[in-house]
Amino acid sequence: MEELKSKLKAQIIEALNLQDTKPEDIDDNAPLFGEGLGLDSIDSLELMVLLERQYHIKVEDPREGRKILQSVQSMADFIQSKQPA
Repeated sequence: MEELKSKLKAQIIEALNLQDTKPEDIDDNAPLFGEGLGLDSIDSLELMVLLERQYHIKVEDPREGRKILQSVQSMADFIQSKQPA
């Protein structure tokens, strides 16, 4: 799980072009939107594309997407739950 979270942080930084941010700057449980990283709705679309391209997971329901994209931890939990055992 730690490896997945580290990988996710690096992918988020790359996908959103967060040049001044390092993976270690992102707390696993910090909100990605608003107070945390300060991401916006365009960023959420980019993160959905990241999930689809990197992990082959498509999120159909926007309400579900809001829960999934709360933090790096919530994204990692979701990815792990969708991976074959």
